[in-house]
Amino acid sequence: MKRLIIYPCTALLAVLIITGCQSKSQTTYSPETEARIKLVENSLGDWVRTQYDTIWNLQERMKHHKVNGVSIAVVHNFKTDWARGYGWADVSEERPVTVKTLFQAASISKSLNGVGVLRLVQEGKLDLHSDINQYLTSWKFPYDSVSKGKHITLAALLSHTAGLTIHGFPGYARGDSLPTVQQVLDGQPPANTKAVRSFTEPGTGPVYSGGGTTISQVIVTDVTGQAYDEYMKKYVLDPLGMKSSTFEQPPAGLDSTLLATGYKADGTPVPGKYHVYPEQAPAGLWTNPADLCNYIIETALSYNGRSDKVLRQEFTRLRLDTVLGDAGLGVFTDRNDSSYYFSHTGGNEGFACYYLGDAISGDGVVVMTNSDNFSLCAEVANSVATVYGWTDYYKPVMKTVVDIDAAILERYAGKYETGGEVTNMKTDAGKLLISPAPGFWTTAYFTSETDFFVREFEGDLKFVLNDDGSVSGFIINGTLVGKSDQPTR
Repeated sequence: MKRLIIYPCTALLAVLIITGCQSKSQTTYSPETEARIKLVENSLGDWVRTQYDTIWNLQERMKHHKVNGVSIAVVHNFKTDWARGYGWADVSEERPVTVKTLFQAASISKSLNGVGVLRLVQEGKLDLHSDINQYLTSWKFPYDSVSKGKHITLAALLSHTAGLTIHGFPGYARGDSLPTVQQVLDGQPPANTKAVRSFTEPGTGPVYSGGGTTISQVIVTDVTGQAYDEYMKKYVLDPLGMKSSTFEQPPAGLDSTLLATGYKADGTPVPGKYHVYPEQAPAGLWTNPADLCNYIIETALSYNGRSDKVLRQEFTRLRLDTVLGDAGLGVFTDRNDSSYYFSHTGGNEGFACYYLGDAISGDGVVVMTNSDNFSLCAEVANSVATVYGWTDYYKPVMKTVVDIDAAILERYAGKYETGGEVTNMKTDAGKLLISPAPGFWTTAYFTSETDFFVREFEGDLKFVLNDDGSVSGFIINGTLVGKSDQPTR
């Protein structure tokens, strides 16, 4: 699991006062809990720390990342310790985020989908290791030579080991014609993605596929004879106490003032406020951190044999067991001597979110934002981990940043490409700025003339030079991203 990074706790932590970013209609907790909330609000940090860093507070980081609204909830010792909203659910309407504000959970939907599928396994209606076409009736997976005669299973779909295409879905503007799920799987109009097909042989390695999770959605509806959102509400969301949440797409029957408006990384609103996702299992959940805390708590209690509202201990443990790498069945896990973290991130158009729970301690956190920028989610989780003293989570990497001559920075500016993905770089005010996606720019920090890092990516990057001193490209995750002669966009 790619963990989110924390700063070590320090006795010299200065508690700053945040004003202007909280909703005025907030629950007031005990003095001890309010003190913890203040510490969380004022202890933000990311995976790396330099000689220039200071401890950040929530308000300044929301402004820095152009995040209009964030909702946070914390689980401690198998109970929700607190939940609080900050900023705006909708800026133009001046509608504040409250604990009731609903956000798109995006890929966090996959974790709840895993619970729903495992419930059917628990009842003997599904088998995790049988050919998925045994259960599909409204659509069949078209095997071809890529799968090399190997069958795809439910366990493979949920753990991203089925070798299938379609990483994620862009959603549809409100008012657009929506495809059926079968049209999505076959890439037929009005679907806006290609068909979900074999990319590689099943079981040979992790290939993250929202397309595969969508197939599990069809299996649920074909086996139960119920609409997916109705099944999930009756047998998963309601028993977990997630009474405010829904998989219905578009979300009908909800108070529209509870729905957060999505915003792009530059802070501009998503046209129509949010997108619609017929791909409900991988991306369709509307929820809030308070509800997701109930899911974290029940998972931890069930893991320890203390509750079985949806899944018995055996099946919760099966859901958290890794199939390959760090992937369980709808979750990513990281097990250590004293902790067993389970988590998932989520990113839809205009929304970014993250949850993490510890099945052993019963601790956890949920962070949901109405922004494309994931950075704040990581920084808040790091703060919660610091304040609550989580074990085996992480410690920040200490780096010394050096100044680089402007002429060298200018040499690095340009367009870089690999596998159809484009990264642009430009200089501005003595800094090198990097854009991995249109409209989003981040700063490069150098530790030598060629070694650098960005705060949004956990790891080291390095420019590669040719013998004549020209730039060949840069290395990320061991892969060379070549510099193009084409101008930046």
